[in-house]
Amino acid sequence: MGGTSNRSANASHQILPRPVYCITQDVHNDRSVAEAVRAGRFTHAGITRELGTEPDWLGADLPPDDEWRIEWNKFYYGLDLAHAFVETGDPSFLNTWEGLVGSWIRQVPVGSDASDVAARRMQNWTYAWVRLASSPAFPGLKRGLDVSVLASMSEHVEFVRHGLTPEPFRNHRILEIYALFVVALAFPSLDPDSELVDFTISELHTILTEGFRSDGVHRENSTHYHLVALRSLVGARENARRFSLSLPDGFDPLLERACEFALHCHRPDGLVPALSDADVASYPEVLRLAGSLLDRSDFIYVATRGADGRPPSNNSASFPDAGYFFHRSGWGDEGGRYSHERFLVFDCGPLGDGGHGHYDLLNMEVFAYGRPLIVDPGRYTYSEDGPNMRRWFKGTPAHNTVCVDGLDQTPYRRGRPGSQTATGTFLGRWGVPGVEVLLGRAESPCYDAVHTRRILFVTGDCWVVEDQLSAPSEHRYDLRWHLSPEAWGRTDLVAAGGNQVVVSPGLALVFLSPASVSVSVEAGWVSPRYGTKMRAPVVSASTTGPDARFITLIAPLRPSLVHSEVEGS
Repeated sequence: MGGTSNRSANASHQILPRPVYCITQDVHNDRSVAEAVRAGRFTHAGITRELGTEPDWLGADLPPDDEWRIEWNKFYYGLDLAHAFVETGDPSFLNTWEGLVGSWIRQVPVGSDASDVAARRMQNWTYAWVRLASSPAFPGLKRGLDVSVLASMSEHVEFVRHGLTPEPFRNHRILEIYALFVVALAFPSLDPDSELVDFTISELHTILTEGFRSDGVHRENSTHYHLVALRSLVGARENARRFSLSLPDGFDPLLERACEFALHCHRPDGLVPALSDADVASYPEVLRLAGSLLDRSDFIYVATRGADGRPPSNNSASFPDAGYFFHRSGWGDEGGRYSHERFLVFDCGPLGDGGHGHYDLLNMEVFAYGRPLIVDPGRYTYSEDGPNMRRWFKGTPAHNTVCVDGLDQTPYRRGRPGSQTATGTFLGRWGVPGVEVLLGRAESPCYDAVHTRRILFVTGDCWVVEDQLSAPSEHRYDLRWHLSPEAWGRTDLVAAGGNQVVVSPGLALVFLSPASVSVSVEAGWVSPRYGTKMRAPVVSASTTGPDARFITLIAPLRPSLVHSEVEGS
């Protein structure tokens, strides 16, 4: 397959895409992925299938979670194949890409999957083809494949254009519009009057205006989907620059505002907390490019974790419309190590538009001295097959807040929430030398108890969290702290000075609550990425009554106190 005799006699006569910029080029450049795909092995959501290099796209035996098939059909691994070909000149990587794309075109009618999946596929075909063609070893595509791919691209464009996700806030629509923009730039024969380019530029501006809140946070209120949407918008900004395209007035200020949230939600380890259907991931390419385009050296500083650029001017940041509030001890610019700064995010906002919100009002994450200490467990799956881990990861008990009578704050349902949802009210933040305070309240349609949480950040080093609950009737209150997988099997509950203390790697939780509060450690889960879950301890402090008050001292242990357990100490 793919030998020289099967290629055009003169590759210069073939169709070639114009070199569009690929913002994910440095994300999908894994040689091991390319080698596995070359052998016909595909891995998504932690599950591997042997499907060959010209698979049965419609009849293959795939895992039950539909997300596996969706990811397989998006062709991200094509970028890994293209990178391996450019790096090695080995034609087997090119041959594999040709076999996969060609077999898909022969077997699958365009329109067989959702418009957002089709959009990602045509975008990734374009990116990979551009990358393959950039290599001096590129001999052109197998004879006739260039024509077949372009014809399929034309069908994809028509299908996506006429099947766009209607809401401007949905991340699917952003992906669809950006894919149309990329394809129109790469293949001008598909857009001879530049109508599609003009349409997509206008739509991208509308998305920035209507799909993001006034504080710059994407309206789905997920850290993951905010960064995924922002990556497409920053990529569009760079492609507009490279092709000398004019963008609407106000585009850059709106983009910059969205990047501000991206800057503050990156932890000191360079990863983003998994808040509301998110993975623990890193997006340095987004901030680095945005910093260059928008002349923001602080974006570059965070993208490089202090290696380049200028540190941000503020340690604290508030995004009140979305309900996310951050504070940290610094940016590694006062003689400290960037990765050892202390960091907290507090969630006191709405569920978010769409169905990605978790029932996690007053949830928080804590990071200090090079490691995550108290974490949001993430999303794990969208599948509701038994034992329905989707419900567990989305529910209130899977978050760092107080669970009342074992109930979710918002009645559980698949997809978008119903008419009754919990309400969060941010009551303010204050600061005096040595102490910073955050205060919020949560009310639920599922019970009559009102939860108020006060967080004190003391001397930039530790936190005191006060949770107060009040109700006219008796309830069981369960304050839950989810620790990282690193703490599994290494967490102890001890008594010290009349208080109950939980000690785990890098962390001490001291409960200053009354004796009526019972503290225990139970098993939970943390999902760093979709389809992967790891055992992790959950610290539970519980009591009953109409009212309750919990006081927790969250004390990160400095590296000198935990010896070599802290990475890099």
